[in-house]
Amino acid sequence: MDKQAIYDARKLGKPKMVVLGIQHMFAMFGATILVPMITGLDVLTTLLMAGLGTLLFHFITKFKVPAFLGSSFAFLGGYAAVKALAPEGADPNSMLPYACLGVACAGLVYFILAGIIRAIGVHKVMKFFPPVVTGPIIIAIGLGLAPSAVSNCTTNWFLAIVALAVIIVFNIWGKGMLKIVPIILGLLISYAVGLVLYFISQANPDLIQTIPWLFSGGSVLDDAGNVTSYLPIFDFSGVQTVVDNIANGQIFGEQGLIGIPVIWNKTTFGGIDWSNGAVIASSIIAIMPISLATMMEHIGDISAIGSTVGKNYIQDPGLHRTLIGDGLATTLASLFGGPANTTYGENTGVLALTKVYDPRVIRIAAIFACTISFFPIVAALIGSIPSCIIGGISFVLYGMISAIGVRNVVENKVDFTKSRNLIVAAVILVCALGLGADTVSFPIGSAQITLSPLAVASIAGIALNAIFPGKDFKFITNGKGERK
Repeated sequence: MDKQAIYDARKLGKPKMVVLGIQHMFAMFGATILVPMITGLDVLTTLLMAGLGTLLFHFITKFKVPAFLGSSFAFLGGYAAVKALAPEGADPNSMLPYACLGVACAGLVYFILAGIIRAIGVHKVMKFFPPVVTGPIIIAIGLGLAPSAVSNCTTNWFLAIVALAVIIVFNIWGKGMLKIVPIILGLLISYAVGLVLYFISQANPDLIQTIPWLFSGGSVLDDAGNVTSYLPIFDFSGVQTVVDNIANGQIFGEQGLIGIPVIWNKTTFGGIDWSNGAVIASSIIAIMPISLATMMEHIGDISAIGSTVGKNYIQDPGLHRTLIGDGLATTLASLFGGPANTTYGENTGVLALTKVYDPRVIRIAAIFACTISFFPIVAALIGSIPSCIIGGISFVLYGMISAIGVRNVVENKVDFTKSRNLIVAAVILVCALGLGADTVSFPIGSAQITLSPLAVASIAGIALNAIFPGKDFKFITNGKGERK
């Protein structure tokens, strides 16, 4: 263990523990809120479930693992696939409860793997999920989402590039805390630049139409796809509504000073027509296979945290416990309308920077996240962030997802001189990316089952790897691999 490390933060005193907790909250904040902003899920629900999920994870893992659970980007493709199942003319976001049900079921898959690991040992299970399968799946997740990032950027490329540039500069050249929160800085600085442009355009409205690439935040199209007018960068109507309600004395309510961060008709309990078995089955089948990739990410994350802290968490409290904690947090969050949870690398970076490894600090961050979720003004302010800024940030994040997949392949020395490995990876990538927005449908009885491209890719990759001879990967208990 690191002799300079602090494993019991209580010796620092409560004020410093609180500051360290806030630091961890900000480290996860930028990426966590982007998932609901991209998918249409509720921001306040997301914050509440991230906090509760983290606390639940700590309880399951005997309060030993200093991990924060934030929103997972791995399921974004699944949300998009289920939203595409919306009937013609219906709001695609009305399908989100069905997607959340699929994610909740995906979280339960963690229990299956945890039970198998507990019963037969980790080595025998991991041989079905080598990096030649999980790496390309993770790569495909990021590349499949890339078009949506570009689409958001097109509303104002200038602000998108500002957000992208700020993230890159602070991530590469930033020092201390600035290096840990480049996403927050990208949001804040590009938002401030956008405000300056917005107020200039409000003083001279003609600028929005004459110099749209700088002063507009999108366009209005006619039926032929031609631009009829350009829109301002910001829409503060949501913020104004909350402020007006507060000024009129509305203390409690969805758009008052204090709100309940769970919206019943957006949960799986109140937002699903349970008689619609075909859509329910299609949603579950479209999303559940993604858990195969996220479980591999989980193993890597737990190994990374253990390496940072100097403890083997796969052994104690055990990989089966961390899997159950992660899966149960995901299921809980999804049932109540939040996105899937996953252990956050951003917070592992904070651990490495501060050398304060006490899980109590992470739990303080979780409590702050829960507290913030009860204030609707926060959601309104977040909702005012222009899509171009989201696009600039997504440009990095989606690329990072793919880069994680590449790293997974490289670090585990997948041998692509072998035809079997090339074929497995090729089939996964072509299925996931070549099908584009198309889905694969087939009937089972009276139900029409629809598989997303990512689901097809996952199933095909796992099956081919299991069938082909010449497997050369062996999982070992520190979460890495070795050649036979």
